[in-house]
Amino acid sequence: MAKWLIAAGLLLLLLGLILHYAPGLLSWFGKLPGDIRIDSERSRTFIPFTSMIILSVLLTILLNLFRR
Repeated sequence: MAKWLIAAGLLLLLLGLILHYAPGLLSWFGKLPGDIRIDSERSRTFIPFTSMIILSVLLTILLNLFRR
């Protein structure tokens, strides 16, 4: 359990550094074809289908690499 917490902490630290020092690096996230955005007068709805599928595939690959 401790190894997983350390890995998660390092991943969050890396993501935070990327967002702080290079915010344009992840500007594509949420703007891909297949991400649904509905704007109306009273509300906004955003459903990032494609972005979440890509994130899921990347995390699956990374976790399988760490597991072996």
